[in-house]
Amino acid sequence: MTTTTPPVTLDDVRSAAARIKGVAHRTPVLRSRTLDALVGAEVHLKCENQQRVGAFKFRGAYNAASRLTPEQLARGIAAYSSGNHAQAVALAARELGTTAVIVMPEDAPPSKRDATAGYGAEIVTYDRYTGDRVAVAEALAADRGLTLIPPYEHPHVIAGQGTAALELVEETGELDALVAPVGGGGLIAGSATAVKALHPGTRVIGVEPEAGDDTRRSLAAGRRVSVPVPRTIADGQALPTPGELTFSLNRRLLDGIVLVSDDEIRDAMRFAFERLKTVLEPSGATPLAALMNGRIDALPRRVGVILSGGNVDAARFAELCGAPR
Repeated sequence: MTTTTPPVTLDDVRSAAARIKGVAHRTPVLRSRTLDALVGAEVHLKCENQQRVGAFKFRGAYNAASRLTPEQLARGIAAYSSGNHAQAVALAARELGTTAVIVMPEDAPPSKRDATAGYGAEIVTYDRYTGDRVAVAEALAADRGLTLIPPYEHPHVIAGQGTAALELVEETGELDALVAPVGGGGLIAGSATAVKALHPGTRVIGVEPEAGDDTRRSLAAGRRVSVPVPRTIADGQALPTPGELTFSLNRRLLDGIVLVSDDEIRDAMRFAFERLKTVLEPSGATPLAALMNGRIDALPRRVGVILSGGNVDAARFAELCGAPR
């Protein structure tokens, strides 16, 4: 009998943790009696909104970029992203003394675009509804001799993202369930890789916006399927198709996907601000929305939640959360 080694393992996540130590933040784990009483569980919130660049993405970007050869670093890095991976690669490039060119959608949140430029990156835009960001980035990288670091389709990126969950269970011990947002699938793939290796009984549950349930549909079909480009406030999860590499991991490791509406995301952002005293962007609030609205069947006693990011400017936050429904 032969066995196939998965593309990302617990050892890879541990190696990434060692590489990013002292560069990425070890983010805090937040507790709230109010939240526990509301959902009927002991909830541990991993605050990746307090990570460098305001999101978990810096973990994977730095892990991947720091492994490039001196020759590759001298030529520069390319990436494509709606915002958080863009900032993460831009900052990683600056930390490593190289340059970055980032392909971003024309309608990317201004705060994310400005922050990416602020880290020193060159920005190239495209129309997310008619253009192909991967094709644009690949052509640009080939033309300029840059090394492309994708937002999730890369084992070093996935391993880096998994360090968030590794830190969480190091602090909390074994959890009954881990809940995290799903966009391209890198965060939850890396998280599930780490958690399932350490605690096989932990349920790993992903959360998607209702308008962008490509991973849920793909898991049900047993193959990757596409949906129309999602129109949702959760811009970090507005993807039509799961990644090939991430889906190969997630179809084996995930215990389920649940969905939340944009209104539920708004409510979760407002709750986090008013009661938890923390700011979440829409994608970062989706797992909290799932808990608050009872989306997880038979919710167990001890639950870990990855709050993936907090990159939302004041005007946009006020627009989304200004008046309760």
